[in-house]
Amino acid sequence: MNNFFAAPTNEWNDNAVRLTPAGIVTVAAVIGLLIIIALLMRYRQSHSRKLTTRQLVFSAAAMALALVTSMVKLFEMPMGGSVTLLSMLFIVLIGYWFGPYAGLMTAIAYGLLQFVLEPVFYTVPQMLTDYPLAFGALGLSGFFNRQKYGLVKGYLAGVLGRYFFSFLSGVIFFASYAPETMAAPIYSLAYNGSYLGAEAAITLILLSLPPVSKALAQVKQMALEE
Repeated sequence: MNNFFAAPTNEWNDNAVRLTPAGIVTVAAVIGLLIIIALLMRYRQSHSRKLTTRQLVFSAAAMALALVTSMVKLFEMPMGGSVTLLSMLFIVLIGYWFGPYAGLMTAIAYGLLQFVLEPVFYTVPQMLTDYPLAFGALGLSGFFNRQKYGLVKGYLAGVLGRYFFSFLSGVIFFASYAPETMAAPIYSLAYNGSYLGAEAAITLILLSLPPVSKALAQVKQMALEE
């Protein structure tokens, strides 16, 4: 893997590696493939004759907003993780608009995009757990897109899914960072729950406001127009 996909780096110490340019190109190709698959899934699901420009624009806009707001960090944890400006909501919206297949694929692609922004990792299993699996879980929102209060239910499902994989990563790959007085699972639950729970609480409060919920319902209607 070294010298082609990744090479050693001193950024995180402890045998961390960083993607090489060839590795970044490889991940970018995977991102593109996932987005194409997501769009094809949407095409088959809708039985429409063609993908509309509107659907492409809304999906791209949601991913762009998620990326931008992820860089606006209201609070940042010392060893990774942060409370962002509602970035998870924008990825959840894609599943809420277009269903589980498009939601999961684009969320996984978004996770890989987040990885490319800071392509430092320890092992491939750790990278997969922290990025495509954790962020990809936000696409679970698509399973609730036709239900009453589907956005709130989908958001909770997506955040809990991301929480599960972040917790799993903390227990498996970062247990050594837990204080001696605290078991690794408890530490991972508390650490990851602190920033994910805070952002989720802020987002759910905003979603409960009638003007916000009405505006997002209108946005969904616009996104689904043919």
